[in-house]
Amino acid sequence: MDNLLIKNSISGSKAKRRYQFIAFGLFRLLSLCVVLILFSILGFIIYKGIGAISWEFITTAPKDGMTAGGIWPAIVGTFYLMIGSALFAFPIGIMSGIYMNEYAPKGKLVRFIRVMTNNLSGIPSIVFGLFGMALFVNYLGFGDSILAGSLTLGLLCLPLVIRTTEEALKAIPDGLREGSRALGATKLQTIWHVVLPMGMPNIITGLILALGRVSGETAPILFTCAAYFLPQLPHSMFDQCMALPYHLYVIATSGTNMEAQLPLAYGTALVLIVIILVVNLLAHALRKYFEKKVKTN
Repeated sequence: MDNLLIKNSISGSKAKRRYQFIAFGLFRLLSLCVVLILFSILGFIIYKGIGAISWEFITTAPKDGMTAGGIWPAIVGTFYLMIGSALFAFPIGIMSGIYMNEYAPKGKLVRFIRVMTNNLSGIPSIVFGLFGMALFVNYLGFGDSILAGSLTLGLLCLPLVIRTTEEALKAIPDGLREGSRALGATKLQTIWHVVLPMGMPNIITGLILALGRVSGETAPILFTCAAYFLPQLPHSMFDQCMALPYHLYVIATSGTNMEAQLPLAYGTALVLIVIILVVNLLAHALRKYFEKKVKTN
């Protein structure tokens, strides 16, 4: 009887190890497929677009009906929109996340707000574009401008910033808050000196995702600020601007000489990918800085 139990136990452990090996192998295969797809896309864009990259392409305005010249106004316009949307969405989103996790009483109202925030995250970007056109462009009278586009993009990424901030603060143990309060710190001092520094690395992750989404959106700026062809830099936040996503869409889908425009489209896509990569690397370095700061403190 004992020998039978031992044999059953050994066979059961072998079966578990076999299933575990199959499951882990499947996970590795899926991860490898994702990485291969990513590198295939990047390799294709680099192969097609590297020939168009030059100093003139980066630093000059488009000309000859966007069949020649560069994309400098689109690069500057993209940075303006990213900075403008960040200045609007990041403070409001972070403060909303702090309120939701630290101050708001737990109950049906908070759950309702969370559900609505999640629903906003799933709304198509073109709906935000139509809303931004109705509110900022027409009702508030901003017109087609960088301000209207930045506010629309800020609304687009605001739910993401709120939810990532709330989840980052929720992951911090309550014992740290209680210990800070026991030492005589106020709730605001506890949040500012204890909770926020510890949650900042994860908050920055949400900000990275928000910036990545903003930098590649076309539909919201199509209705609020993007110019089809504007070979000059904007002078104020009430001016229109070119932007890399919309410029890429235009030269890839319309024009008088598609054969001349297509290499420029791949070059524009490569520049946009590089900008997003640089922003992500800078944000990643900032995240590492806060992680080290939390560990040393």
